Amino acid sequence: MQSIPLPTSRRRALAGSAVGFGWLAARNLLAGTVDHGLPVRARRVIFMFMKGGPSHVDTFDPKPKLTADDGKPFPAAKPRVQFAATGNLLASPWRFRRHGACGSPVSDLFPHVARHVDRICFLHGVHGTNAAHGGAVLKLHTGSDTFVRPGMGAWVSYGLGTLNADLPAFVTICPTLAHGGANNWGSAFLPARHQGVPLGVASRPATEARMKFIANPRWSADVQRAQLDFIRGLGDQAAADPVLESRLESFELAFRMQRAMPTVEDLSGETRETLALYGLDDPVTANFGRQCLLARRFAEAGVRFIQVTHSDGKVQWDQHADLLAGHGEKAAEVDKPIAGLLEDLARRGLLDDTLVVWSGEFGRTPVAQGTNGRDHNPEGFTIWMAGGGVRGGFRYGATDDYGYYAVDGRMSIHDVHATILHLLGVDHLRLTYRHGGRDFRLTDVAGEVHGAVIA
Repeated sequence: MQSIPLPTSRRRALAGSAVGFGWLAARNLLAGTVDHGLPVRARRVIFMFMKGGPSHVDTFDPKPKLTADDGKPFPAAKPRVQFAATGNLLASPWRFRRHGACGSPVSDLFPHVARHVDRICFLHGVHGTNAAHGGAVLKLHTGSDTFVRPGMGAWVSYGLGTLNADLPAFVTICPTLAHGGANNWGSAFLPARHQGVPLGVASRPATEARMKFIANPRWSADVQRAQLDFIRGLGDQAAADPVLESRLESFELAFRMQRAMPTVEDLSGETRETLALYGLDDPVTANFGRQCLLARRFAEAGVRFIQVTHSDGKVQWDQHADLLAGHGEKAAEVDKPIAGLLEDLARRGLLDDTLVVWSGEFGRTPVAQGTNGRDHNPEGFTIWMAGGGVRGGFRYGATDDYGYYAVDGRMSIHDVHATILHLLGVDHLRLTYRHGGRDFRLTDVAGEVHGAVIA
């Protein structure tokens, strides 16, 4: 698909219908498929980003040989490019136990998530291209670690539009401002209306994650509506200018959001049981729990792509030292809220068509940095998905016996993106945008759908 000049009547049609679907799916979305006929398994995505790089060998990818050879040298070549100097093998300090009917192993770091393994598809063969946080975070979010490209959520917005014309298609809750910052949720060369709408920042409490300036204390809704109608009627030449067209559409969306956004952000109607399910009654879990509950509310309200970020703006999951305390603290903050989100989505009938994705920007080395830390490791790590048409209770791919390299079912970040789009009913090869004389896509010139993970 190529970028198509906007027709003169499109702005008027959107203003009247308030639909705003992306060009790819506009014609066939109501029929349940996009125009190339792929089945739609997921209608929305909740992306849980664990900033800093959780260790796969300490969470969801047990390595008995790593335990047996603790303290010995790694018996193979280490990566040519490493982030820092590392030493000998370091066994995980946590015990792994098998859970669910599928028997998937999960470490004691995640006792609550472990109860949902029959809903989860673990991708153990994921590998990246960059050992530095900045490049790896950008690659995960945008498909490129070197250039400014649209974020994953922006591509989903462009391809499928929103399910609620009164809300943006892409919302990011408490995003990190480090390592790419706004580029991770930006629209780059896509029309500006597809960029993520940030609520709060990672370094501030989630209680502050609200849409700023949502109310207009100066003008009534009728006056604002009259202003927009006046601007729209000033000149038909606006419809021939995609930049101006997108700006006018953003004005229209901002106007409609004044009533819709506060309703979604208001948790006062949630039951005490639901608040406790997400951990809002515990200061350890309350911050991330609030993000997860907001994610459910945005998903329920029709937002296509919702991201929540676990990052305090300081250490995150980046344990170069003191792994036991660092990962123990971080996992305790997210374990119950994540499990609560999965449970709540399932009981509300939303999990079947909501794709939940859990990921850091890379994993960590099975060898020690210092005496009790782990370095960055993009060579092999774990991402997991749940709901949205994936195979629950399934482990796909593998790292080597120690967890250093992806060796089986290898999935690049482009493969992960292609598979996510496929679950949404979108062919990643056809979701393109013409810019600078070239057709760009989220997966660049690579990416394969891994059908084995699809139910």
